Amino acid sequence: MNEALLVSTIVLWGVVIALLVVVAALARQVGILYERIAPMGALILDTGPKPGEAAPAMSLASLDGAGVAVGAPAEHSQLLFFLSPTCPVCKKLLPILKSIARDEDRWLRLVFASDGEPDEHRAFRERAGLQGFPYVLSAELGMAFRVGKLPYAVLIDERGLVRAKGLVNSREQLESLFTAKELEVASVQGFIETRAARQ
Repeated sequence: MNEALLVSTIVLWGVVIALLVVVAALARQVGILYERIAPMGALILDTGPKPGEAAPAMSLASLDGAGVAVGAPAEHSQLLFFLSPTCPVCKKLLPILKSIARDEDRWLRLVFASDGEPDEHRAFRERAGLQGFPYVLSAELGMAFRVGKLPYAVLIDERGLVRAKGLVNSREQLESLFTAKELEVASVQGFIETRAARQ
């Protein structure tokens, strides 16, 4: 009886050690995979003002009638977020955008932009809790930046230059715009490709 108990204990310890080796090997593989997969930044479309170029300067009226200067040199950078009340991804990003605007308030101002019927957008702004942010309706603004798909974001720096832009579907893609500004590159993808080419 004691021999059977001793053999089973040895076998169980052998299984536990084998499992530890397998877990360590899997953890190593996950680490390697994580290093190989670079973060995906905002998808840049090759139309409209390119990063580094001057943003189209416009003076627009927000839904509440206040004036909103877009693209002009200012004290703060400006994040234009193009959205639609019928876009489910846009709605998903709204809490993230509000959080970013609150956390980055010292250097960034958030402006929502769209086109369409003012009454529809006023109701949407009320439902989404966007009353504290400028919200402009301007087809000309969307055409100036060549916005073809939503949600789309453009980061304009204090000098009125486009720092980063692109189609954004997640928090990571939104934050890639800020990373591109900090690294002074057109996009995170471009930075990663350039770095990979040098290695």
